[in-house]
Amino acid sequence: MSENAGGGIFSMLSGAGPVVILVLLVLIMFSIISWAIIAYKFGFVRKSIRESQDFLDSFFQSPNADRLFASSESFRNGSLPRVFRAGYVEYSSMRDKSTITQLRERVTLAVKREVNAESKRLTHLVPFLATVGNTAPFIGLFGTVWGIMSSFQNIGLMKTASLVAVAPGISEALVATATGLVAAIPAVMGYNYFTQQIGQIERDLEDFVPDFIDSYLNQ
Repeated sequence: MSENAGGGIFSMLSGAGPVVILVLLVLIMFSIISWAIIAYKFGFVRKSIRESQDFLDSFFQSPNADRLFASSESFRNGSLPRVFRAGYVEYSSMRDKSTITQLRERVTLAVKREVNAESKRLTHLVPFLATVGNTAPFIGLFGTVWGIMSSFQNIGLMKTASLVAVAPGISEALVATATGLVAAIPAVMGYNYFTQQIGQIERDLEDFVPDFIDSYLNQ
């Protein structure tokens, strides 16, 4: 049955014009790139969440910053350990050279700078999913309109509104519409999922900054 469906689609597109073919190629390319981003970011975000949680457990259990820094090296993908390492490096380089107020300011700045860097790292490529979700249906709609225009042109050329005249254009229109939705729906779902997960990580980072400052700079 799937072979018949596949053959039917190819037969519908066998006489498609270059504009509709171009629309379909763009939508297929968008879909492939979107799925690649979804697969990559899914693993990326899951690793960040898992390693951040593991590191956070160690953070509250270990009062020794040096020992915690050494153990954080095993969490290379987590956002929290990366922020901690940035603050620790600044803390280590300045703790014997400045007052507690200066140290607090320098470490706070280093940590917040790393939080911003982590936010950019986490959201990298994700906006493309929003772009696909917003534009793919309209690109498909353009192909739909073009296919319907082809049907009207065929009616004018053949002087009849028979199925033979309108079927090719209508087929192009339906395939373009379906392809636009196939590209857009996973992209929108992926974007919403990653936005929610990354937002949670960013909130955890914001909560972690004062914990880090209070743990090591108020001693």
